[in-house]
Amino acid sequence: MSEQSIADLEKAVKKAKRIASERAGELHDLVEERLPAAYDEIPGIAAATYDACQAWARAEERLKTALSAST
Repeated sequence: MSEQSIADLEKAVKKAKRIASERAGELHDLVEERLPAAYDEIPGIAAATYDACQAWARAEERLKTALSAST
């Protein structure tokens, strides 16, 4: 795999991790600041956080696969 492809995958991992961290922050803010009144927001924010973490894990796995294939 080319160096550019590896760099693109690394960039995708960083972006996915940033998004996952942002979603986790939203979940944290909900817990710390708006519960119990905003309990109905839990499923949506939790699902978005879970999906973002899965996207990060998939991106991380693609990068690891590419790195191991290039050695």
